[in-house]
Amino acid sequence: MPDRPTETADSGRPQIDVEKLHQLVLKSLDDDQALEVVSIPLEGKSNIADYMVIASGRSTRQVASMATKLGDRIKQEFGRNVRIEGLPAADWVLIDADDVIVHIFRPEVRSFYNLERMWSFGDDRVTATAQGG
Repeated sequence: MPDRPTETADSGRPQIDVEKLHQLVLKSLDDDQALEVVSIPLEGKSNIADYMVIASGRSTRQVASMATKLGDRIKQEFGRNVRIEGLPAADWVLIDADDVIVHIFRPEVRSFYNLERMWSFGDDRVTATAQGG
């Protein structure tokens, strides 16, 4: 039987390694051919999460597929359900995995909201992890 993460005393949710979760998110998006993946460390900026990851998909179908697969992969790897918002329209889908928040957009919607600029203001640590195609 595989080792299960221990539960935290305060939330009752499994405690996980944030860096492993972050790497799983980035790998999943790369495997699904996400465009322009950007990871923004939130430490010292917000207590909502440790990382925000922003990516684009070519179509609403790809955006929805990437979000669903990412949720499934996190559940399989960490035993944790994630909250997914925006799937019906799939112009902008938010995946809340507690320690990592993921936004997947269609390119036009991403340009309009420009979350990278809002969250990375004055930050040299923002990293682009994939090239747009």
